[in-house]
Amino acid sequence: MYTGNLIWGHFLLRFTGVVLKILIASLMAGALLSFFGVTIDSLLSIIGQSPESLATHAKLALDWAVPNIILGSIFILPTWILVYIFLPPGGE
Repeated sequence: MYTGNLIWGHFLLRFTGVVLKILIASLMAGALLSFFGVTIDSLLSIIGQSPESLATHAKLALDWAVPNIILGSIFILPTWILVYIFLPPGGE
């Protein structure tokens, strides 16, 4: 019996549940912080940053990360494909 779709469906259901829980918790935390007058600008000013400097740092991080992710995937993806093809399937 093929259970691939069943396993994938179970994973997708659990993943969606986790994402929804994170979204609801974030919404509740944001509402609570907003109630007490905490804003993004006030938090950034505490650590000495501005939205512009935060965006600059995020761009620098992406400029560094994207080429390294692509470079790593050039090695990882073919290796994973070869292992997937040549290793025998795991039995239940």
